[in-house]
Amino acid sequence: MATQIFTNISLLVNTREENKLLRGNELFNLPCIKNAYIIIEDDIIAKYGSMNNYKHNTNQSTRLKNNCIVLPCWCDSHTHLVFAGSRENEFVDKIKGLSYAEIAAKGEGILHSAKKLNETSEGELFIQAWKRLEEVTKLGTGAIEIKSGYGLTLDGELKMLRVIKKLKEKSSLKIKSTFLGAHAFPVEYKNDHEKYINIIIDEMLPVIAKEKLADYIDVFCEKDFFSAEEMERICKAGKEYGLKPKLHVNQLNSIGGIEKGIELNAISLDHLETLNEQEIQLLGKFNGCATLLPSAAFFLRMPLQPARRLIHTGAAVTLASDYNPGSSPSGNMNFVISLACIQMKMLPEEAMNAATINGAFAMEIENDFGSISVGKKANLIFTKPVPSLAYLPYSFATNLIDKVMINGAFV
Repeated sequence: MATQIFTNISLLVNTREENKLLRGNELFNLPCIKNAYIIIEDDIIAKYGSMNNYKHNTNQSTRLKNNCIVLPCWCDSHTHLVFAGSRENEFVDKIKGLSYAEIAAKGEGILHSAKKLNETSEGELFIQAWKRLEEVTKLGTGAIEIKSGYGLTLDGELKMLRVIKKLKEKSSLKIKSTFLGAHAFPVEYKNDHEKYINIIIDEMLPVIAKEKLADYIDVFCEKDFFSAEEMERICKAGKEYGLKPKLHVNQLNSIGGIEKGIELNAISLDHLETLNEQEIQLLGKFNGCATLLPSAAFFLRMPLQPARRLIHTGAAVTLASDYNPGSSPSGNMNFVISLACIQMKMLPEEAMNAATINGAFAMEIENDFGSISVGKKANLIFTKPVPSLAYLPYSFATNLIDKVMINGAFV
């Protein structure tokens, strides 16, 4: 058994004995140990504590530089990391004033990504996705959810999900897979929703279940996309195959997605840029995670989610990157945390909890990831020397990560 000991850690962040989804004001509680040590056995956290109680031989340990912080890796619970090419042409269209809906109406947006993906081989798609996965790992992400949804055909969706399965097999990161065939209606089914929904239910889901290609099911519940009733039908079909819902709701419009998602016992309700007071109150009582994606709202120049109101009502606020080519072409969770603090007025402690322990709950991996706890995986971020914890989101454009450890090994 390989043992690694790190001593004189300026601040050991998110040290927890209790595994608990944090709701409301609990998000502010970020337990830390000053002048700490941590012991890792193989890929597991074996022990940690204050240097005042350290009883091991210091010659066998690695002493960190002054003012270095160690914290758990980010758990990014909402991404579309597998995609083909990029969409910077839409970026220019947005600068010129076109809306998300206007871009979609002219065949761009999700449909453009679907066209590119269906023209790209599975091998090339894997190469592109692997490069992105390596990039986000170096930025501190240690667990990640990846959705399909740019295929919109049986072959395209299966191709995406098989790439995600291969990423799971090859990567040291913990990866969860979500089937999002209900991301948009292909052009040929724009006026025949029933036919495409039948393809999802009768053709896609059976093969996905047979090949064990997905952990969750998702639907883009939005005006001009999928209604709350259509989402319900698709999710109930997914549940027949053991797929739990993780849902896109209230990004652009409020059309009943939150109410229906709660009825469906969703693991998480994601986006939530457009909320009325009644919906905020419902999310405060919702058992699952309210996942906010501030970099998407930032990129689309939309009002950011009302994080403070959600926290006040007791919601289990979670942060994720929404890494995708159209509305959040970055998987940098450090920037997500900075945005949450700067634009949504989340305190640094709240944002870090939302991106670690709550992110782990949003992927149902909280027993192994999301905090520095004995028995959990040694997925750790080692920072460069910094004056304080708040300096991490404060210095939003600076890479303050020195090293990243995944499963007890530095990447």
